[in-house]
Amino acid sequence: MRIVFALFLAAHGLIHLSYLSPAPKPTAGGPSWPFEMSRSWLVTAMNVDPGLVRAIGSVIVIVAAAAFVLAGLSWLGLVVPRDWWPMLIGVGAVASLAVLAVFFHPWILLGFAIDAVLLWLAFVAGWMPEPAGT
Repeated sequence: MRIVFALFLAAHGLIHLSYLSPAPKPTAGGPSWPFEMSRSWLVTAMNVDPGLVRAIGSVIVIVAAAAFVLAGLSWLGLVVPRDWWPMLIGVGAVASLAVLAVFFHPWILLGFAIDAVLLWLAFVAGWMPEPAGT
């Protein structure tokens, strides 16, 4: 179960990298690509330069992905100290929530819920990884 949860954390982080990939060609009647930075309400409502929004968004996406992957390693006690887990979850979830809010698409509502649960586990429930073998 420990490995499954660590893989879940890594996958949750890595899915954010979809914002950096080009959108696939739309198909007739197919759904819109949910990981699109050019559709940001920040660009349209506040007249912010789309290039600036993409640059800042890219950095935040990378921070979210890296933090969750590192949190997964921390959960396993590999490379990253276990004590860093709450901080990594906090950084990853806040970065993720920022990206999901600024580049909102209805398909990503699950991401908000995942981030909220992870924040609750780390900071309210005080959930910490146990040392291996326990």
